[in-house]
Amino acid sequence: MTARILVVDDIPANVKLLEARLLAEYFDVMTAADGYTALAICERNQVDLILLDIMMPGIDGFEVCERLKASRKTAHIPVVMVTALDQPADRVRGLKAGADDFLTKPVNDLQLISRVKSLLRLKTLSDELRIRADTAHTMGIDDLMRAGEGRADETGQILLVDGRANSQERIIKALKPVADVLALSDPQAALFEAAESPFDLVIVNANFDDYDPLRLCSQLRSLERTRFLPILIITEQGADEMVVRALDLGVNDYIIRPVDPNELVARSLTQIRRKRCNDRLRASVKQTIELAVTDPLTGLYNRRYLDNHLNVLFNRSMARGRPLSVLITDIDRFKQVNDTYGHDGGDEVLREFANRVRSTIRGADLACRYGGEEFVVVMPDTSPEIAAAVAERLRAAVENAPFRLKHAGEALNVTASFGIASRVGSVLTPDQLMKQADLALYEAKNTGRNRVVAAAA
Repeated sequence: MTARILVVDDIPANVKLLEARLLAEYFDVMTAADGYTALAICERNQVDLILLDIMMPGIDGFEVCERLKASRKTAHIPVVMVTALDQPADRVRGLKAGADDFLTKPVNDLQLISRVKSLLRLKTLSDELRIRADTAHTMGIDDLMRAGEGRADETGQILLVDGRANSQERIIKALKPVADVLALSDPQAALFEAAESPFDLVIVNANFDDYDPLRLCSQLRSLERTRFLPILIITEQGADEMVVRALDLGVNDYIIRPVDPNELVARSLTQIRRKRCNDRLRASVKQTIELAVTDPLTGLYNRRYLDNHLNVLFNRSMARGRPLSVLITDIDRFKQVNDTYGHDGGDEVLREFANRVRSTIRGADLACRYGGEEFVVVMPDTSPEIAAAVAERLRAAVENAPFRLKHAGEALNVTASFGIASRVGSVLTPDQLMKQADLALYEAKNTGRNRVVAAAA
């Protein structure tokens, strides 16, 4: 995972220490010695995450964070406050200022890197949603952010999974001013409840005697209906290994026992606000541009949206020096399907093919129906090797399970051919990238079909 991280601290030794740790993980690191310099850097540069000291000359970290979060240009940048202050009141103040996390010096290396990677994963998804919203806006489609605006002040809905009645009572009491809390002690019942009800946050208390709480976290991340539901885990002091594993699984935040009620409230509100912001982005994109930029048969984006959005992704890839890959796939001998089963049968195959594309690709990838039986997947931050693996996984998903034609009462074996290309070397435009992928698809068709061919670098 590559990203540009800004370290802000007025003590050079602290800067050097954090810089060394981050460079060892291959992050691009920028530094600032005071809050005004940090704000100026964020205005002029693309910054993916900020590690921010609190006690600094000029303006302190709290004010820097507040200014960053008040600006539309920088509000989306995750801020981790790194400070020697270790009082719960200081953590709460930082979270209320808009900080996404709070680490206490001396910083634990495992927690630092895990926190950074976790927040960067969340930012990648949020960035993709914002870019898609901006793409729709440039196409003349307005009012993107209005859908779901009214939920901002609603009481939060929290699912608490806790194996002990006494701790359930304490947590419910702490959260009562800001949320309605449903407490369950059975993790499997909680998984079902989370999938069926509209919660804003799941809190998992790791106090079970005979159950691994990380299993529930993993299951919540695996289910489509709970994939984007924030998870906060409560752990014992010193449970570094569990914290690191939890963040790697996609858990959004953690808190250490004994739980400070004010910190619990602040962290919960942060997760609820973030979820509702992303929910609004998803809803606005879906509701506002659905008719204009989606294919009515398959529900995937159409060529009109691809033509606009590919330019945005390509330019971002060039500016950041990150890879971008494109996959073009074509259903083999699709004309025979139409000739044999009619257009109703062909439409069933296209819809099911789109479903398999949708279920195989990753959350940040963009899937489109390019026209007829041809589909395109754009994969940001994806190397040629990973793109080839995604294409092969999709090829197998198409070949290995028959397509069931309900109107004909038959099961049909279908295959597809794939061409992939990546932004490397002399690829200077989105059109050139698409042309290379199309030539690779042509080769796949001419060399036997049902295969993946990568364009020559």
